[in-house]
Amino acid sequence: MSEQPAGAATQTEIDRRREWLEVIPSDRLARVGLGIVLGLLTLAIFGPMVSPYDPVTQDLSNRLESPSLSHPLGTDQLGRDVLTRLLHGARLSLGIAVAVTSVRLVVGTAVGLVAGYAGGWVDEALMRLVDTLLAFPGIVLALVIAGILGPSLVNVMLALAVVGWASYARLVRSKVLSLREREFVTAARLLGRSRTHVVIRHLIPNVIAPVVVLATLDIGGVILGTAGLSFLGLGAQPPTPEWGTMLASGRNYLRQAWWLVNAPGICIILAVLGFNLLGDSLRDQLSPTQSAQMEQL
Repeated sequence: MSEQPAGAATQTEIDRRREWLEVIPSDRLARVGLGIVLGLLTLAIFGPMVSPYDPVTQDLSNRLESPSLSHPLGTDQLGRDVLTRLLHGARLSLGIAVAVTSVRLVVGTAVGLVAGYAGGWVDEALMRLVDTLLAFPGIVLALVIAGILGPSLVNVMLALAVVGWASYARLVRSKVLSLREREFVTAARLLGRSRTHVVIRHLIPNVIAPVVVLATLDIGGVILGTAGLSFLGLGAQPPTPEWGTMLASGRNYLRQAWWLVNAPGICIILAVLGFNLLGDSLRDQLSPTQSAQMEQL
């Protein structure tokens, strides 16, 4: 058997590389979104580890310093390094967004599966609950719930999770209604498969794609909602380094310290933009037929 030259890739390695390349979006805007998301995740994970400053320790002798080499984004009204607080805020904001979106996804998918597959009065009862939640603007309902529960980051997460799962439920239910009469589902029933088996083996794999797209688009909305409620004083409380709280505390110094508002504001914009671009790319890749129809319209 002839030996393979050093450095030559096997067919398996080549196929593996092609699979990874197929995962990378081909659209330029999608690559921008993916780059923004990966950059924010990297900063959120590793940024606080390398920062030499503490995000909550005050140093009044260095308050409201303009950006410099020692403080690239300046300091706030209490002398805290703005860049350090942004990095810790990225970890907090992205973590909250992922946690809230995960709860929405699990609850909404479960409700949609039950409503769409069970049908009858179960479907009617669950969908009337969904319609009730969707009848109110999400941010207004979250504002009411957070106001009743009291100012707390946990209460904001609970409020955003409560008002957001209905969209997942409606999406999954519509997909299940179109799938439950398909041939492979009918064949599974005729073979005596249980409802649980049909849901796990046949329905869930076919609703994953649209749910993942909705979740990716939803993360940006959760980041924006968390920052908005914290800006109003219902979310994270000082000295927690959260982007919305940083906006609220810096608005009083807008004329003399522009970086206090611009820095967290730009981070929020980039995060929402990145996840929206990535979500649009996933929608185009996972639903090419629907995307083509939308382009024709």
